[in-house]
Amino acid sequence: MDLGLKARKALVCAASAGLGKACALALAREGVVVTITGRNVERLEAAAEALRRLSGSEIRTAAGDITTEAGREAALKACPTPDILINNAGGPPAGDFRNFTDAQWQEALQANLLTPIALIKAVIDHMIAQKFGRIVNITSAAVKSPLAGLALSNTARTGLTGFIGGVSREVARHNVIINNLLPGPFATDRIHVYAAAMAEKSGNTPEQELALRASAIPAGRLGDPAEFGAACAFLCSAQAGYIVGQNLLIDGGGFNSTF
Repeated sequence: MDLGLKARKALVCAASAGLGKACALALAREGVVVTITGRNVERLEAAAEALRRLSGSEIRTAAGDITTEAGREAALKACPTPDILINNAGGPPAGDFRNFTDAQWQEALQANLLTPIALIKAVIDHMIAQKFGRIVNITSAAVKSPLAGLALSNTARTGLTGFIGGVSREVARHNVIINNLLPGPFATDRIHVYAAAMAEKSGNTPEQELALRASAIPAGRLGDPAEFGAACAFLCSAQAGYIVGQNLLIDGGGFNSTF
C-alpha cells in the first residue's frame, strides 16, 4: 500500500534507538524526509547513517534532549514545519510513590506530558493552514492498565491521553490527525535492562526473565519494533484521516478486555 507520504517531512523524537528509531525507519521507507532527535550525538549520527542505508531516504539529525527548551529549539530549527510529528521520550524511573521527590514529579511531567504538548503547540497551526498533519504520541500500555511501581509514568502519560482526547477532535476537521500508540513489551534495549534488573532479584538469568515475560503474552513472544513502526507509519498515512483521538494498544493481546 502506498501511504501517500512521499516527500513529506517528519520530526521523530528520541529516535536513535528502540521504538522511535523503528518509527523513523518505517516513515523513511515511505519516502518521508525524516529528522531524528537524540541526546547522544555519536549514537544519533550512527542511527541516522543506519536509517539512510536501510531506507535510501534523506535523514537529518537534531542533537539535544527533547525534554528541554534547548532540545526542542534544536529540533524545530532542523525541521521547522513538519507534516508529521512523532512524540517520544524515555519513561521515568520506577519506585514507591512515597519516595518520589517534587523534582522527580516535575521531570516526569516535563518529559511525558509538557514536552509533547509544547511540540504540538509549535507545529499545529502550520498543519492546520496546509490542511494536512499527522501527530502520533508514543505513550505506554500502562495508560490502559496502570502498572504498580510506575506512578510517575502512569500519571504523566494518562494526563497526555486526556489532553489528546480533546485537542484531536478540535483539529480533525482540518485533516490534522492525532492519535496515541501504546506499546507493551517489545524487543528493545529497554526490556533487556529490565530483564537484567529482574534477574538480580530472582536469581534467574536475563534470558530466563525474557522468556517468562514472553510466555505471559498471548502472542507468545515480545513485539518486533518493526511491527510498531509499521503501525505508526499507517497512522501517519493519507488513509488514516478518519482515525481520530484513538489509543492503539500494541501488546500482543496482553491487556484482556472486550473493548
